[in-house]
Amino acid sequence: MNEPVPIRKIIHVDMDAFYASVEQLDNPELRGKAIAVGGSSKRGVVSAASYEARKFGVRSAMSSVLAKKLCPHLIFVKSNFDRYKELSQRIRNIFYEYTDLVEPLSLDEAYLDVTNNKKGNPSATMIAQEIRQKIKDKTGLNASAGISVNKFIAKVASDINKPNGQKTVPPEAVITFLENLEIKKFYGVGKVTKEKMYRHGIFTGMDLKSKSLEYLQEHFGKSGSYYYYVVRGIHNSAVKPTRTRKSLAAERTFSENISSEVYMMERLDEIAAEVERRLTKSKVAGKTITLKIKYSDFTLQTRSKTLPFYISSKSLMLDAVKDLLFQEKMKNSVRLLGISLSNLNNEAKKKQPDPKESIDVQLKFDF
Repeated sequence: MNEPVPIRKIIHVDMDAFYASVEQLDNPELRGKAIAVGGSSKRGVVSAASYEARKFGVRSAMSSVLAKKLCPHLIFVKSNFDRYKELSQRIRNIFYEYTDLVEPLSLDEAYLDVTNNKKGNPSATMIAQEIRQKIKDKTGLNASAGISVNKFIAKVASDINKPNGQKTVPPEAVITFLENLEIKKFYGVGKVTKEKMYRHGIFTGMDLKSKSLEYLQEHFGKSGSYYYYVVRGIHNSAVKPTRTRKSLAAERTFSENISSEVYMMERLDEIAAEVERRLTKSKVAGKTITLKIKYSDFTLQTRSKTLPFYISSKSLMLDAVKDLLFQEKMKNSVRLLGISLSNLNNEAKKKQPDPKESIDVQLKFDF
């Protein structure tokens, strides 16, 4: 019988509408108004939306045209990533006051393992409250947090009381919390998977838990095992202070659709140069190259090939991309092209944890 995995105290901190909130912070005239960070042109895409805009259904990754239809009084603001990075670093410095086990997911969210923290505070709930207050005091921005025994539950919990709130799921409440959770709120269940789950009669964690491992693997492939274990509170991924980069990419959306392969290669030359720059900066190379194509009807296609050697130069990337571009005839005119390189030479082989290791959810201590 496996030994129980030690109970950890994990916090997931997620900034509330980060990019939009920064713009409202820096420009008082935008406060309380529906704003979207991104381009307002017909080809523009929303990067982030304020909560005032979200009430009208505006969401990130939505076309600016649709966003404007949903919210006619929407104000578009250009992104300022230098400013976002500056504030993100100040927020991260607050995290390090409590623990060195910080795993950033993006500029606006991170996991913290505070099981053994620098403050000697046994309450992860109190630590999360302190961190959120310090972020507010030092940046003027609001953050939400989820606190629990593993990364999965903490991330799900951080959405429960958004914005500017937090949710603690202590060990003894894990199973009940997961059983009552709507399946669409499970981290890793997107729109397509949600609809598929519904077709299989899975609407809550309890419904998911009623399905056998074999059933979930049969209908959901490799993800089936993930769903089977997380609904039982089993997710043993540790907080990793240094996340291994798995790919590097660059892409361009064009102001006008293009249909000429010659013109596409000219654009891909520019994109490959950007990927080369990023590879050089990160000191990595990769074997698998992927060409991303978004057509004028918004359908997305990817074409990939894996080479027998690592590459990082623009010329070698373009050789591979050219083969992929002419691999088959274009289905339509193109609005976006992208190049990514994965299977990088920084990926060390790691021992996989036994997914059957379980946590003792009955163990109680100060959360």
